[in-house]
Amino acid sequence: MAVTPSSMIPIGTPMTTFSLPDARGRKWEPRQGKRGYLVIFICNHCPFVIHISDTLNMLLERCVSLEVEMFCINSNDMVAYPADSSENMIKTAEEHGWKFPYLIDETQEVAIAFCATCTPDIFLYDQNQQLYYRGQLDNSRPNSGSSDGYELFAALDSLESCKNPPVIQKPSIGCNIKWKT
Repeated sequence: MAVTPSSMIPIGTPMTTFSLPDARGRKWEPRQGKRGYLVIFICNHCPFVIHISDTLNMLLERCVSLEVEMFCINSNDMVAYPADSSENMIKTAEEHGWKFPYLIDETQEVAIAFCATCTPDIFLYDQNQQLYYRGQLDNSRPNSGSSDGYELFAALDSLESCKNPPVIQKPSIGCNIKWKT
């Protein structure tokens, strides 16, 4: 299985403005006045995403308690990869009990604007929509330990405490985003 690392854009990079539909066609966009914003690029079939599927639910609980808005975005080419279709997004979300907005980036413009490269690719922004953390969820990988989200939870704790961004931030790795040709 080939792995792709995240691009590790500079801390402080402004969050891209976006408005995307979920798999049922409802439009979503970040709301002003939140204490932070967590944007994670995922898909249905990636073993790295499947590995963290339960951790995503724990992240949502923590985000809600902190007033951090959480979105997950599927930017994969759904024609070439039908496992990532909107119908399968609905099924996947139901199977895993995901309650966060799971959005479709059909044109892939949002993934390009965020410099997203892999699934999962994680971007945590502060209340001013400045990049605070980008990197891995934790050190676990498919077939090597269970995911606890340690590094991202630590970044959320740091954000809550109004501390500077974590100094050590390791790239996320996963499947590459399936780009349209």
